[in-house]
Amino acid sequence: MPFLSKIHINPARRTGREMLRNPHLVHGMVMHGIPGEPTGERILWRLDSPNPYRPQLLVLTDAKPDWSHITEQAGWPHSDTEPFAIRDYSTLFAHLATGREFAFRLTANPVENTMTPIKPTPAQQRRRAAGDTRGFRISHRTAAHQLDWLLRRADTWGFTIPPARTDTPAPGLGNSPTPAPDVRITAREQRRFHKKDNGPGATGRLITLTTVTFEGRLAVTDPAVLRDRLVNGIGPAKAYGCGLLTLAPLPGPRHG
Repeated sequence: MPFLSKIHINPARRTGREMLRNPHLVHGMVMHGIPGEPTGERILWRLDSPNPYRPQLLVLTDAKPDWSHITEQAGWPHSDTEPFAIRDYSTLFAHLATGREFAFRLTANPVENTMTPIKPTPAQQRRRAAGDTRGFRISHRTAAHQLDWLLRRADTWGFTIPPARTDTPAPGLGNSPTPAPDVRITAREQRRFHKKDNGPGATGRLITLTTVTFEGRLAVTDPAVLRDRLVNGIGPAKAYGCGLLTLAPLPGPRHG
C-alpha cells in the first residue's frame, strides 16, 4: 500500500536550509524514515515551495514511514500545526479512468540519449576514446525542448495533455487559434551538489542536475500505465527529487 507524506520544512533551521540546497542530503534523510532496510521499494520525493517560508517535502513510500527525525532537525516540532501528514495514496487509484482529467505537478530531469553529443564533455571524450559504445545522456536546457520532452512522452506514461481551455470568441471575431497544451513550466533550475564518498576527508563527487517543474492538466489514456508511473516515477534522477507525479481534482466551474 503506497503512502504519500507531506512534511513541512523550516528554512530558518540549518538542516532545513541544507536540505533545500542539497538533494543528496534529502535522499539520505528520506531513506532513514523507512523502517528496516528500504532496499526493495521505490521511494520518490519532491520539494515544493508554494510558500518560501514554509516549503514542503512530499515523499511516496510503500511502507508507512516515520518523519519525526526530519521534523526535529529541519521542521517545526513545537508548532500548533501538524508537522507532517501521511495518507493512503491507493485511494487515488480508484479514480483513475480513461478520459478523466486531473490537475498535475511533476518535477523532472528531462534528458535525451544520443550517440553524438554536439559538445562532448571531457568525460564523454574519454569514453569515446576508450571505445565505449553506449549512448550519452544529455540534459535539455531550453524551456521549449523541456516542454517537448514531456509532450512527446506523455502517452507512453498513460496520459495526454489536452489543449488549454479558452472562452468562446466574441461574435464577429471568428475562431480562435488552436490553443496550446494545458501545461506550463513553473520552475527551472540547474543544481550542483556533492555526493559524499565514504572515508574520512572525502569531499565527494560533484553532481550537476537540471530540474524542471511542470504544472497543468492531464487526461488519463491508460489507467494501469499511469498507476505504474505514479508509483515508480517518471524520468531519471529519482533519488534526487525528480519523477514524483502528483494529481489533484480540477477546480469546479466558475460562477459569476
